[in-house]
Amino acid sequence: MKCLPSAVVILGVCLIISVFKMNPSSPLAWGEAWDPDSQKKGSSVVDESVPARMKTARATVDVVPSAAGEEEEEEEIVEIADPIYYWNKGMYHFNDKLYFWILKPVARGYRWTLPEGARKGVKNFFYNLAFPVRFVSCLLQAKGRAAAGELGRFVLNTTAGMFGLANPAKEHPALHPPDEDLGQTFGRWGVGNGFYVVWPFLGPSTLRDSVGLVGDSFLDPVRYVEPMEASIAITAGDTINETSFKIGDYEALKDAALDPYISIRDAYVQHRKKKVQE
Repeated sequence: MKCLPSAVVILGVCLIISVFKMNPSSPLAWGEAWDPDSQKKGSSVVDESVPARMKTARATVDVVPSAAGEEEEEEEIVEIADPIYYWNKGMYHFNDKLYFWILKPVARGYRWTLPEGARKGVKNFFYNLAFPVRFVSCLLQAKGRAAAGELGRFVLNTTAGMFGLANPAKEHPALHPPDEDLGQTFGRWGVGNGFYVVWPFLGPSTLRDSVGLVGDSFLDPVRYVEPMEASIAITAGDTINETSFKIGDYEALKDAALDPYISIRDAYVQHRKKKVQE
């Protein structure tokens, strides 16, 4: 019985860490999707005369070569309503503290303990395990070639790659379709973003992506591991491992931004628009 309080504390930390993994669109999960310099290249325009609760994100996109070979910047306005600004700003600060106080220190210790090769094997394993989310999303978007690529990669990595620990499929470009999820599926069929929302633990999202996230969770095999404590611990381990490769990305985002909240919001909108269009 003396061990019970410690067990409760450990389980609570695992739960907090695990929920960070639930949103693949969170900046903590973007990886290569977030480039601090890209925020400097684009512009974030916010009308300060509008009340905070009604602010919208506006982002510029892409540089397009002209017929003469010169580069011309083509501006495309991407807007999303932010009607619950005060809630979102509060949740942004909440998640920020959780990252710096809990997730980052744990991930740094984990990175110091486990060599990079072993961590890559763990990363490959969990990516392979999430195959159902990507495969079903490809099918629902009528992307037959992408679905075939996902299936081929899963079969090859599960067999020749020792249950996904290795990634022999990396040698075959056809087996690397863009990652898909149900939020992107909704976007593919014309469902709009709705409004911007920041969830505690989960990070930035939209109304559309939040609904998609619920569906993704039902396609995640880890969800069905019993007992529930084991499922939470597995997800926490995956989150810690993934974060160990990305320490510094979020910090660079904050350092490059005049207002990190607005920069994250704009970058999220840009990122998801790009993913839907892939």
